[in-house]
Amino acid sequence: MSTTRHPALHARLDTWVNDHFAEETQFLQEMVRVPTDTPPGNNAPHAERTAALLAEFGLHAATHPVPEAEVRAAGLESISNLIVRRRFGDGPTIALNAHGDVVPPGEGWTHPPYGGVIEDGKLYGRAAAVSKCDFATFTFALRALEALDVPLAGTVELHFTYDEEFGGELGPGWLLSQDLTKPDYVVSAGFSYQVVTAHNGCLQLEVTVHGKMSHAAIPHTGIDALQGATAILNALYAENIRYQGISSGVSGINHPYLNVGLISGGTNTNVVPGRVTFKLDRRMIPEENPAQVEATLRDIIDKTAAAVPGLRVEVRRILLAHALTPTPAIAPLAAALQNNAEEVFGEAIPQIGSPLYTDARLYAKAGAAVVLYGAGPRTVLESNAKRADENVLLEDVRRATQVIARALFDLLAK
Repeated sequence: MSTTRHPALHARLDTWVNDHFAEETQFLQEMVRVPTDTPPGNNAPHAERTAALLAEFGLHAATHPVPEAEVRAAGLESISNLIVRRRFGDGPTIALNAHGDVVPPGEGWTHPPYGGVIEDGKLYGRAAAVSKCDFATFTFALRALEALDVPLAGTVELHFTYDEEFGGELGPGWLLSQDLTKPDYVVSAGFSYQVVTAHNGCLQLEVTVHGKMSHAAIPHTGIDALQGATAILNALYAENIRYQGISSGVSGINHPYLNVGLISGGTNTNVVPGRVTFKLDRRMIPEENPAQVEATLRDIIDKTAAAVPGLRVEVRRILLAHALTPTPAIAPLAAALQNNAEEVFGEAIPQIGSPLYTDARLYAKAGAAVVLYGAGPRTVLESNAKRADENVLLEDVRRATQVIARALFDLLAK
């Protein structure tokens, strides 16, 4: 794998991207206009539309439907993952992965969430920033590389998948488990102002607290599941405060943290609740042991519940996503992206960790060298990802496309 840089050829790649950027913008608008709300997760129509548009560019997308039984078991409706494969010669395989599934739009939008409206240089829409924009950057970077028409050594694959919001096991995880791909290097969707080389892990648990329902006029005849749940929550939040004293050695990642994002239970206002369920999300820094983290949380929950006579608790794991940790193997990939991003954007672009967790970890688990880079602002907050009026700055899309095209060339040039 070469990392030699060629300014004249970089300039040709940049020019091609500039000349085709109106077309790239239209492609991104079409990506946003097909909803992929997850849940419910009916994402096959978006894959079909994407494959049709790619065919217009001369890019054949192999469509890989995930069996319906597996999709339904995961609580989704349909998933078809796409692979575009372009072999230029003998050499490593570099995969570019972006996910099309996204959380529902919610309320508060001032622009249509599926309109792809452009205003003040920004394109608005659900998934515009995370991560349908990288359907565009990766596709047009590959097209620019092809248009250069110079000898290259290796293969570029586009992986457009549809299960990131539910953990990725039916997205990249499924493609890898079915031996449909085996990349050496992977660039997963990211933002333009940092090359992400590590990210947090995530453990999600569903906790169901069982008490005994009774009339509110005679509460002593029941066992209040909500009071029991409150005691457990207080113990967990106390643990969350302790996490602030644990620091990661990875730049960009601070400390572990815990969030309870969903609570349900009870029957009526005048009834002592007999059951309460809550779901918690525990973010793990790369240095933590996931098995130990889960064992500690279960121990806290069990011991707190045991202190309330008659209370019973069930704990079910929803998700266990391991952290992405930096390895020496990512060095040429990270350097190619960083060096070109600094030239194109004209500022320092750090290699850094992210507090998010992504399905990029699944590629790393399969043995690939993985980093995250793509189109978008410096922070998730700036893009309104998962909030109303999600948007991406088109200038970031254009420049990120140039960075990806340049990096691919540097890595595959003979």
